[in-house]
Amino acid sequence: MNVSNSIRYLIAGKIEREFIVTANHQTHLDIIGGNALYASTGLSIWDNGIGIISRIGEDFPQEWLDQLSEIGLDKSGIKIVPENLDLRKFVAYDKPDIPSGANPISSFAKLGLQIPKSLLGYKPSPPALDNRAIMGSQSVHINDIPPIYFDALAAHICPSDFLSHNVLPSTLRQGHISTITLDPGAGYMDPVFWEDIPAIVNHLTAFIVSEKKIRSLFQGRTIDLWQMAEAICSYGCEIAIINQNSKGVLVYDHASKNKWIIPAYPAQIVDPTGREDAFCGGFLAGFQTTYDPLQAALYGSISYSFSVEGSGPFYPLEAMPGLATARLESLKSMIHKN
Repeated sequence: MNVSNSIRYLIAGKIEREFIVTANHQTHLDIIGGNALYASTGLSIWDNGIGIISRIGEDFPQEWLDQLSEIGLDKSGIKIVPENLDLRKFVAYDKPDIPSGANPISSFAKLGLQIPKSLLGYKPSPPALDNRAIMGSQSVHINDIPPIYFDALAAHICPSDFLSHNVLPSTLRQGHISTITLDPGAGYMDPVFWEDIPAIVNHLTAFIVSEKKIRSLFQGRTIDLWQMAEAICSYGCEIAIINQNSKGVLVYDHASKNKWIIPAYPAQIVDPTGREDAFCGGFLAGFQTTYDPLQAALYGSISYSFSVEGSGPFYPLEAMPGLATARLESLKSMIHKN
């Protein structure tokens, strides 16, 4: 198979080692995860031909990388750096969709369990503003992108640091990639970075952001979410989507000035890890298929619904054939136009 002809989509983001404790006390320990994979499988529900752009250390389990090939993801853009990288991520939930904020020791003690040896020494990174001058260990470098990837048609950039997002969109546009979506990192969605936002969103197909992050950016300016969406699009972005999670999503199309509210599909939430990333992957597939922002957001909402019903990035791939299309048709009847 000719790789360059088979890759239609790119997903740039993180690959991590996840440790998850769900609200119903189920544990999923040391499994492959990361926003790049949740976005990729959210897309895979609808289409294939996906290449991943990411960075991992030489200590990352090879068998996990082999899993990616087995489900049809291209690994050419995964850079293995010649050092060990701590890619562990721990999350526990008190309620089905609300992280507890607890550390691993207290979370496992609450369950009457000892902390896994593979989590010893783990320290979560506290919330902090991004550094404008220093890239992180998982930041994507331009030279990491294989030349064949520039023949892809569409790309999604998962949450990452400011420097990565400042250069990736313009870099990807140098090829044939005409559709670019981006979910911003929390480290720069702050008023301190207000003057930097226009350069990031300019020429984006869609800016997909959580309500929490966009409210953080606009604090002191407005509390109206539609005004925020319009402001983002005024910088040259075609579509702004605000993800309200259990409430659904707001969709603003700059060209038509249309505003839609799509409620969340009524799925049973088992594990919300990666749900927003799954939405982004589904949106990218939907937009590349229909070139319609509303239809694309419906695709994303269905990918989101599959993601929350189980744990790990590969869970959505277990959905019964035809179920995604059935859910899509059902959700169409729930749309509200603002």
